[in-house]
Amino acid sequence: MKTGKPVQTPIIAARHIHMRFGPVIALRDISMAVYPGEVHCLLGDNGAGKSTLIKIFSGVHEPTQGQLFFEGREVRFRSPRDAIELGIATVHQDLGMIPLMSIVRNFFLGREPVKGWGPFRRFDTELAVRVTREELRKIGIDVRDVHQPVGTLSGGERQSVAIARAVYFGAKVLILDEPTSALGVKEAGVVLRYIAQARAQGLAVIFITHNAHHAFAVGDRFTVLNRGASYGTFAKDEVSREEILSMMAGGQELEQLSEELQELARSGQGAGR
Repeated sequence: MKTGKPVQTPIIAARHIHMRFGPVIALRDISMAVYPGEVHCLLGDNGAGKSTLIKIFSGVHEPTQGQLFFEGREVRFRSPRDAIELGIATVHQDLGMIPLMSIVRNFFLGREPVKGWGPFRRFDTELAVRVTREELRKIGIDVRDVHQPVGTLSGGERQSVAIARAVYFGAKVLILDEPTSALGVKEAGVVLRYIAQARAQGLAVIFITHNAHHAFAVGDRFTVLNRGASYGTFAKDEVSREEILSMMAGGQELEQLSEELQELARSGQGAGR
């Protein structure tokens, strides 16, 4: 099987990862590598193991077996903070934003710039506003007032703001958890466009999705999971969208279901005569 690997050191890699929760095997022998300047799509239907794998990458879970590597060095994450300190940023579906809080406050949430000293330290509003405006313009979002609640932005714009925030604070790897799942076509386009921009800046993007159409729009390589196992990693020129969809659905199971439905249809036609 081809893997479409660039000739360079992966920025993050998993080797023979297994994950058990008691008697439940969530992941079985998963290996994949992600390189700088690529969008690596992690695909699979619900229950395939995508969320468990990204929680291992982001330090939420330690694998039961297997190894993780960052920039060629083996690492063990004891907590999400360990992953963040290396430059692995995860943008979850809930975004970690406070809808009624301003855009600028959300952009710097937990990392507020301050000025002054001692008891006179205070939020540096001027710097925060300037940076927020600049970063939003880079992604094509021009708001009249960055003090407006972030909840007034569209879903696609909020996703892009969360990604821009991660990039600004030094992310080397962006893990995007189903960023387009609840969005319409136009809003999803905003997010996909910014994912492509992040790749152009040399970042590694892990794009988790069950939407093969969105994946093929921006993806360079694709790892497909099904029921905790991997079908492998494929470059874009090695696999078709239809093949990806078949693997996600469990190819043989889908064929068997199709045959059963055809048999039921024939039985129904026979009974109607």
